[in-house]
Amino acid sequence: MKKVDVPFIYSPIYSELNLPPRHRYPIEKYRLLKNWAIKHGAKEHQWHRPSALSWQQVGRTHCSGYIEQLRENSMEKALWRRIGFPWSESLLQRTLTSAGGTLLTTELALTRGIAIHFSGGYHHAHKDWGSGFCLINDLAIACNELLLKYPSLKIAILDTDVHQGDGTATLFANDDRVFTCSLHGERNFPFSKVESDLDKPLAKHTSDEQYLDTLQETLQFIKRDVKPDLILYDAGVDIYQRDELGHLNISLAGIFQRDLSVLGFAKREDIPLAAVIGGGYQRNLDRLVRAHAQLLRASYHVYTESQLLTEGKTYEV
Repeated sequence: MKKVDVPFIYSPIYSELNLPPRHRYPIEKYRLLKNWAIKHGAKEHQWHRPSALSWQQVGRTHCSGYIEQLRENSMEKALWRRIGFPWSESLLQRTLTSAGGTLLTTELALTRGIAIHFSGGYHHAHKDWGSGFCLINDLAIACNELLLKYPSLKIAILDTDVHQGDGTATLFANDDRVFTCSLHGERNFPFSKVESDLDKPLAKHTSDEQYLDTLQETLQFIKRDVKPDLILYDAGVDIYQRDELGHLNISLAGIFQRDLSVLGFAKREDIPLAAVIGGGYQRNLDRLVRAHAQLLRASYHVYTESQLLTEGKTYEV
C-alpha cells in the first residue's frame, strides 16, 4: 500500500448543537480537533465534507417505529432521557450528517486504504432504541450500506472505546459478514453487557502494558480467524487515565501506541481501515483534543511518514 495523504472527513455541524450549561457531552471537541490538524500540517485537499443520510438509509438498519419517534419527538420521556440529549431538529440533522460521514469514511477507505472521520462511533444505538448519546448507529448503518453494494465484503468492527459497543453487537448478531469486537471496561457503561463476536473486558485501572498486550492478541485473532476486507475502527479516547468516565489507567503515550498498533497492523496486512474518533469525556478540552490527536499522529506516521505530526512527544499534560 503506497503512501497517501490521509482523507479527513469533517463537517462544521458536528460542533453546532446548543446544549444546556455544563452538559456532559463535549460538543466543541470536533471543531477544536480540526483546528489542531490544520495547525499541525493538514492540507486543504485532505478534507472531505459529508452529506446527511436519508431516513430511508437509516431505515435499513433501524426500525420504522423508532425512526418515527425520533423524527416527531414522540418518545416516552424516560426512553429519551436514556439518550441524554435534548431533542431538536438540529440534533437530528447533526446525527444524520455524522452518520453520513462514517459512511463516506468507509467508502474512501476502500479506495484510498485509510480514512479518518472527525466524529462517529455511536455504538450504543440498537435497532429500536438509543442510549448513551447515540440516536442511530453510524457504524452499523455504514456497514449495511456497504454490504448492499458489496454483499461478499467481510468487515471487522474493532471497537476500542472504553464502553462496550452493545448496539453494534446486537445489530450484527445474526450477520456473519460483520465481525464485532469490543475492548472495553468490564465495570463500565453499559452495565448490562451483550455478546459481541469477540469481547475483551478490561479491569479497572488496566495499565498501558496490559492493554496493549490484549490489543495485540486481538489483532492476531483478526488476522488469523477473521481475515477482513475492511476494518472499521472506533478509536475512543475514554480509555485515557484522565478521562472522567473511563476508569482505566492508559496514558497519552498508550493511546498513541494503541492507534499506531491498529493502523500499522492494517497497513502491513493491506487491509483498508476506516476510523472514527469515538468517545472522550473531559471538561479540559485542550487535553481531550490532544488525546484524539494521537490517532492523527499515528496515521501520519504509518501512512505518510510526515514529520509534521510525528516529531516530538505525545504532549502529555
